[in-house]
Amino acid sequence: MKTEKGCVVAPKGFYAAGKSTGLKRKRKDMSLIYSEKPCNVAAVFTTNEVKASSVLHNMELYNKGKKARAIIINSGNANACTGEEGLNNTYKMAEETAACLALKPEDVYVNSTGVIGVQLPMDTIISGIREVSLALDDDIVSGINCAEGILTTDTFIKDKAVEIIIDDKKVKIGGIAKGSGMIHPNMATMLSFITTDVNIDDAVFKDLLKEIADDTYNMISVDGDTSTNDSVIALANGMAGNELLTKEHKDYNVFKDAFTFVCKHLATQIVKDGEGATKFMAVNVLNADTKENAKKIAKSIIGSSLVKTAFFGEDANWGRVLCAAGYSGVKFNPNIVTLSFKSAKGEIELYKDGIALDFDEEKALEILQQVEIEIDINMNMGNEKATAWGCDLSYEYVKINGEYRS
Repeated sequence: MKTEKGCVVAPKGFYAAGKSTGLKRKRKDMSLIYSEKPCNVAAVFTTNEVKASSVLHNMELYNKGKKARAIIINSGNANACTGEEGLNNTYKMAEETAACLALKPEDVYVNSTGVIGVQLPMDTIISGIREVSLALDDDIVSGINCAEGILTTDTFIKDKAVEIIIDDKKVKIGGIAKGSGMIHPNMATMLSFITTDVNIDDAVFKDLLKEIADDTYNMISVDGDTSTNDSVIALANGMAGNELLTKEHKDYNVFKDAFTFVCKHLATQIVKDGEGATKFMAVNVLNADTKENAKKIAKSIIGSSLVKTAFFGEDANWGRVLCAAGYSGVKFNPNIVTLSFKSAKGEIELYKDGIALDFDEEKALEILQQVEIEIDINMNMGNEKATAWGCDLSYEYVKINGEYRS
């Protein structure tokens, strides 16, 4: 596997664009991804009962098993809680995109992100779709522009592309994502779009994304909120020319590993760009009895506001970590648990076999002063493990979200 440039335009037959169309000031706000050939689609959507119009539109298309050719995305406005008018406007976005690209509306997935409860300014949206359609290209700059156009409070673009070999054919996977706040396991306020030119069985592709999303996008947390618009959509156009990829194919795991790598990179980049974040944290739950329980414990710890604020304050308050594990809903024996913190400055064990350990506070502070920190919690109950990723909660987070609509 080698890294490629171009993100979503790296795979064969994909084009992209991102433009500033007037939805937001001083930033690109409309993005488009287009494939020369019809694509198999794999997707996962928000678990929030309050779903944006675009999510409802996309879920309807997805449940019908339709192939896709394009994804249109606007930022600056979530088109959520906007009623029948919002649904109609989502369809108008698909309709206008289809008209610009000589497609059918059902060939187009629609995504929106931004402020909830405000109707889309459709004159601006329609003119923006026409503008971004004319800018489609398959060069690196177009891929970067597309990655920029989906951002909201993000401070940098999230993108990754890789190349692998399947059946002696070059296969590429590219992805972009946005997300900074309202990030929590079971889909966060994030959008991610992945393209690949692999020839893959449709059902296998769908199952694979769901499995990988559970281990990547669904294992991140910034602030404990799950949004109305969260979606991961992957397109596979088959233009690499490999034999049909199934789970029995000799190179299936090569593709799976590369796909996982791209998704994990995008997911962790979202956390690193958490609103007001000063720390990137990884919680490693080791030797749990089941993988599901390992995930529950990791998510509980990374989602704890008390854990997050302790790390912001660079306080080795390990009791908050153990407490969060304890209310995860998983039964375990705290008298056999071991807990340690580590970073580039070393590792320090804080708790073992039900007893608090004497530890060097200065060494602990040195470890916690680093930007990237890991929490290892060994359950000593089995052989399963899981990792969740998150960030601290800072004063700046409160400021950003206190002024979000202004």
